[in-house]
Amino acid sequence: MRHKMLVFLYHFAWTLLIFFCIPLLPLTSKRRLIERLTLSLPRDFLDAGNIWIHALSVGEVVSALPLVETLRLKYPEKDIVFTVATTRGMAVARKELEGKVRVLLTMPVDFWWCIFRITNFVKPSVFVLVETDIWPGLVDHLRRRGVKSVLINGRISPRTFRSYQRFPLFVRAMFRPFESCLMQSDLDRERLCKIGINPEKVRTVGNIKFDRDWTPMGQEEHKKWLDCLRLEPDRLIWVAGSIHRGEEEILLDVFKKLHRSFEKLHLILAPRRVEESYDILRQARGMGLNAVLKTEVKNNTHHHDVLILNTLGELGRIYGLGQVSFVGGSLVPVGGHNLLEPANFGCPVLFGPHTHNFVQMSESLVEAGGGWRVSNGDELCEAVRTLFADKGMRKELGRLAKGFVEKNRGAVERVIESLGDL
Repeated sequence: MRHKMLVFLYHFAWTLLIFFCIPLLPLTSKRRLIERLTLSLPRDFLDAGNIWIHALSVGEVVSALPLVETLRLKYPEKDIVFTVATTRGMAVARKELEGKVRVLLTMPVDFWWCIFRITNFVKPSVFVLVETDIWPGLVDHLRRRGVKSVLINGRISPRTFRSYQRFPLFVRAMFRPFESCLMQSDLDRERLCKIGINPEKVRTVGNIKFDRDWTPMGQEEHKKWLDCLRLEPDRLIWVAGSIHRGEEEILLDVFKKLHRSFEKLHLILAPRRVEESYDILRQARGMGLNAVLKTEVKNNTHHHDVLILNTLGELGRIYGLGQVSFVGGSLVPVGGHNLLEPANFGCPVLFGPHTHNFVQMSESLVEAGGGWRVSNGDELCEAVRTLFADKGMRKELGRLAKGFVEKNRGAVERVIESLGDL
């Protein structure tokens, strides 16, 4: 009875929200609005019994790639419908999954009318949620229709855990429709159980990001990237990816200090938000650095020491050029980002103190010897200096980083086993 009341209040709140937002709708993006309200569903009808996978944004889409590949091989008779919530996530999904799934859709708002429409279109036999972008109205509606929902690659950050502790009744109602919750680590499982989720349906299976099909960078591709970025083969390349506000100044300052000792040192800096590239460019040039945007490098006839990556979907391969890497969102309290992309290329991985989004991964990488945690700009400067001064140490850390990725594969098979039971 209590659960039904919470569901009713949730849908009532959404109804009020939609009602009061109607006057503002003309101010929003028309195409985006149509998608979020399920007014642009494809005309083709789908057969019943599809596998529905949902990923919030870029990180979750990347996480889901090995799962999609394995499901296609395991269940070739079933169609996969893939939904994404953000525009950046959809851009990556179109690039990586076009032709591999039956339909790519924007996930609508969690409003009851939209839920009915998209569920009637997808006709799922199972709903797979990647990580924790939970849509309470949707999963409850699926439960009432007899569709099993599974949370995979679940993680509970300290911030999320604190929020869950404030509203345990609502959180338990939110997780109640899930058949099982497959978590990345024992810590994530423990946090969910502490909220009061039934321990029998919460399991630790590992992180499916480790199972991504990593393609090594051969000599031909390496040369192609160097030519594309106008870099000489003898350059020492430091790749800093997923950089957030507040980190770019630290990185540029560290680079400027190191460049005095390593004249051939080059920094490739990739902001998490592409729209911040121009501000970083101005900042770098204001510090006296020869900086250029990636989109302008071909037209740039001058020598450059700093390249700012203002394109989407290329960082994952550009990490393969680096002799040393830094993963952002970790010197500022964002929580860090995926450390596996540089590690898989055999590149030593540096990151800051704030990695609560990847606690298990960051601690295990340090224990494996493939990565170093730094506390601030001074420690980062010393770490990069040490690695570029000692080629043998650099290669050994890279070897251990790659070994760390290989050792932790296998989560997808455990997820598939659980899905198969359904």
